[in-house]
Amino acid sequence: MLFNLFKKQKSCMEIEIYEQADIAQTILDNYLTKDGDINIEVPSDINRIIIIASGSSYHCARYAAELFSSISKIEARAIYSSEFLLEDTIAYQEGILYIFITQSGETTDTNRALEKAKEYGVQTFCITNKENSTIWNAADFKMACHAGEEKSIAATKSFTSQLLCATLLALKFAQDKEIDVYDYILDLKTIPSFITSTYGLHGKIKNLARFLSKYKHIIFTADGKSYALAKEASLKIKETSYINTNSSILGEFMHGHVAVLNNKKSVLVYILNDNLTYTAIKNLGNIKESYNPPICVIGNRTNQVKSTYNINIECDKPVIKTFCIAVIIQLLALETALKLRKNIDKPHGLNKVVR
Repeated sequence: MLFNLFKKQKSCMEIEIYEQADIAQTILDNYLTKDGDINIEVPSDINRIIIIASGSSYHCARYAAELFSSISKIEARAIYSSEFLLEDTIAYQEGILYIFITQSGETTDTNRALEKAKEYGVQTFCITNKENSTIWNAADFKMACHAGEEKSIAATKSFTSQLLCATLLALKFAQDKEIDVYDYILDLKTIPSFITSTYGLHGKIKNLARFLSKYKHIIFTADGKSYALAKEASLKIKETSYINTNSSILGEFMHGHVAVLNNKKSVLVYILNDNLTYTAIKNLGNIKESYNPPICVIGNRTNQVKSTYNINIECDKPVIKTFCIAVIIQLLALETALKLRKNIDKPHGLNKVVR
């Protein structure tokens, strides 16, 4: 009876998922000029970037590092805040920028990481959802996410707002290097409408959630930039439904990790925001032949890999599709948790981590 009452009331997580199209538009309005210039203050002559974050923010950092490399032509890597704090020394040569990503601006290990970086005299930049927070006041350069307060424990709107801010930042560095990003700017303007279209898949996502809720082990796998989304999907399901989930780059998964599929209560979910590569097709084919697990695909359908379920939004721009897939996996986590009758907004034993 109490569960039925709870189910009728929209959770904060669901409300916040459905705020994301409007938030994306707000971010674009704040940082894109009418002439297509990106209005973000950044340091000049940067040739290396290190991005530091935790949790979902780290998954954004992982994705952003690939963007800086592919779009801005700047060497970049992502590292967990706690891992960074354990390093005996850090890179501090001229031309390096440290970027810190945190929803609250008060994540202790991320703030301590910034303090450590500043001891070496390097330039710092923060992406945060809270202006005038500790990290906002400490960083040399800063960018606000404009997502509003996030009440649910599971990061949703803060994650996509960080993704969009990081994408704009990568494009800004590209613009400063006189790299033509005009087409990217046009594409970014379509993100709010594509997110809105993704909401229309909610019914199909419920069906996939019903299917996944029957399994004890879910493996999320992907290649390239999509791997950050696989990690985020794994975290979202794990923290809301308490299912044992893992994430892996598909190629690495084939090196021993694939043995987990001997457990018949396992399901493989492949995430892609671009077309399948020949190697991915071959690996998925080998998995199907050797273990025959259910394979669910979030992204482009392909006739070369037989999937039990496929959730897709038609979009031929990988950077834009990233946001659609992010919303899909958030709704998938929401509906899986509902199916298993979990407390969506306050998972047992979890809090917004700021300490």
